[in-house]
Amino acid sequence: MRISPTLTWYFGKHVLFAILGILALLAGLILIGDVVELLRRASNKPDATMSVVIQMATARIPFMIEKVLPFAVLFGSMFSFWKLTGNQELVVTRAAGVSAWQFMLPPLICAVLLGVAQVGALNPLSSILLQRFEKLEARYLQGNINVMNLSSSGLWLRQGTQDGQAVIYAREVRSQQSDRIDLRHVTVFQFENLDDFTSRIDAERAVLEPGSWRFYNSWTFVPGQTSRFDSEMVLPTNLTARKIQDSFASPETMSFWELKPFIDLLERAGFNAKRHRIHFHSLLSRPLLLCAMVLIAAAFCLKFSRRRRVSLVIGGGVTTGFILYFFTDVTSALGVSGGLPPALSAWAPAGISTLLGVSTLLHLEDG
Repeated sequence: MRISPTLTWYFGKHVLFAILGILALLAGLILIGDVVELLRRASNKPDATMSVVIQMATARIPFMIEKVLPFAVLFGSMFSFWKLTGNQELVVTRAAGVSAWQFMLPPLICAVLLGVAQVGALNPLSSILLQRFEKLEARYLQGNINVMNLSSSGLWLRQGTQDGQAVIYAREVRSQQSDRIDLRHVTVFQFENLDDFTSRIDAERAVLEPGSWRFYNSWTFVPGQTSRFDSEMVLPTNLTARKIQDSFASPETMSFWELKPFIDLLERAGFNAKRHRIHFHSLLSRPLLLCAMVLIAAAFCLKFSRRRRVSLVIGGGVTTGFILYFFTDVTSALGVSGGLPPALSAWAPAGISTLLGVSTLLHLEDG
């Protein structure tokens, strides 16, 4: 029997409203928890006022919604299917000749649409607000002044020194290893008290060593003095290769539409782009992951009866969600370490979850 449009709309609306309700509840709980945690961290920071804390907590909400969306889909779908089954609506529907796969289609369409909306709209908004959160956190809670920016024109670094700050520009990054970075065609601008220019260094090459930059064939220009040439000179620094790598824009602060060009730029500069590539593929796989959550929820709830304990259904769903979360973290770690290809580490949780959900439903429907 073919499912009617009215029934399709009814099932889809029922599941969608349940998912959005669970998502709103989780977002509210996260906001309260973030405000409390940020107030604790800001207790000894006089500049971090209540207004700043509220701004930081609010700016982080879209990012956290992205994180909990799969759980909202799982729990919302479980609640919806449990209610429809408990009210005998699904029983009557199936008695009328509608198969489980037919009434599962509307919730699966909702899951795909939510996944597409997250990737195409929520993710760009989340990346913008998360950048704002990290800037506020660095300014008011961490006091961090080391900044890095990689663009198509070259590499820009800013480091704090005992006398002020230094801005380093390199036209080319030749190599990047775990303990050193080799830059070519380097220019350094040194400032005192943040904005008072003191000197400029132009060097053919600069190598980051533990505790210092080593410049080769450099010219130093100081206002009011004669320029000086050095075949080799050293500039103290508190930067390390690891700090520089970690100073890149984190994948979460970049929009889905910006990730692919930035990954290409990172790899051309010789830096490791595995984290960004894994994040890019995890966003691509999000619609499939949300569909997997719907299938798993159906597997737990479609055979629910009033004699069956509700706690067993809820406990099974919660356990499944945490197992999936742990599995996602493990595959991501393997991808970053090189144990798995980035694409496989990102798609594996969604693919395996979908196969498990489909196989369970096939067993319940035909077995």
